[in-house]
Amino acid sequence: MERVNKFRKVMQEGKVAVGTCIDSYSPGAVEVTGYAGLDFCRIDNEYSWRRDEGMEHMLRAAALTGVTPMVRVEKGAPYLISKIFQAGAGAVLVSDINNYEEALAVVKASKFAPKGHRGMSTFSFAGGGGARAGEDFADWSDTQLMVGIMVENEQVVAQLDKIFAIEGLDYALFGPSDFSMSLGFRVTKKNHPKVQDAIKKTCEAAAKHKKFVGIGIGEPWVEESKKYIEMGCKFIEVGHELAILRAALSSAAEGIRGIKS
Repeated sequence: MERVNKFRKVMQEGKVAVGTCIDSYSPGAVEVTGYAGLDFCRIDNEYSWRRDEGMEHMLRAAALTGVTPMVRVEKGAPYLISKIFQAGAGAVLVSDINNYEEALAVVKASKFAPKGHRGMSTFSFAGGGGARAGEDFADWSDTQLMVGIMVENEQVVAQLDKIFAIEGLDYALFGPSDFSMSLGFRVTKKNHPKVQDAIKKTCEAAAKHKKFVGIGIGEPWVEESKKYIEMGCKFIEVGHELAILRAALSSAAEGIRGIKS
């Protein structure tokens, strides 16, 4: 695994980190994100169920190609945070955070004592099968592995200043779809003034505490990215690989069928 977290390093250098989301549970898809030169790939384990060797293969694919794997897990299961870090994740992302206490619990589950209560073992992929010394592994884990939360409702926005002040919390991913749902909309309304205002407030609170905020974007990629980078986002998630594949194939098929024979 990376001695220096690429995702963290890019943002600390003042650059914008670029990644995508992987929904297919394909190690090959993860490899492609690395070969494409992306900084991170978010492997989603909230809206799917994968707790077998498939996840380990994806994390090995990330290590092979030099992309930082960010794995999203649901809240209320702190043991999953330790397990995913042991398996090789470079960043963890916990969904549906509603308040300071829940955010603090995520950090505590991610760090070794005295900063938290994560259990110690180097007998894992992350620990080199026991090759890493305990103290070296603990120091590396607490300084390089990244801890993030989802911002996806009005309730948590009001507490972001306090939340971003938590030592050990590194970043937040803003979720416009669930935020729209929290406002009572039945569809994503990313450009609604209330959603846009919440994104801006999230970026401002993060900047105050030198933390990072990211958001997922759609086409046109560059134009939309520019908008959110200017707002203060430090990492950009370019679509989902299945959606990108579907759109490309659909466009190609439509074009080919339109050819006059």
